[in-house]
Order: sequence, then structure tokens, then C-alpha cells
Amino acid sequence: MDAKVAICKALKEAGKPLKNKDIAEAMGLDVKDVTKLTAALKKEGRIISPKNCFYAVE
Repeated sequence: MDAKVAICKALKEAGKPLKNKDIAEAMGLDVKDVTKLTAALKKEGRIISPKNCFYAVE
């Protein structure tokens, strides 16, 4: 599964906004990698940031 798709799925399953650290821990990834991926997903409009440093799917 593509990492971006996996992040979107993890955010959707969480049902609440998560920090990059929380996403990384849940997926077993490095925080730096998750940070890059969430930045790309936000730029693509696939996720939102309802609060500073928190991410969620729309």
C-alpha cells in the first residue's frame, strides 16, 4: 500500500486529528518521513490541518 494512502486510512480510522508523531507510531514509520508525507498530502488537498500540527481527512 502506498504510504500516502496508508496515512489517509490511519487518519480516517482514528476519527480525530492526529499529530505526525502519533501517525508515525501507529504506522511504525519515522516521524521525519511522516512529516514529509503529511505536508505533501496537505498540499494536494487530501488532508486538512484543523489545528496547528494536527492532521485529519475531510
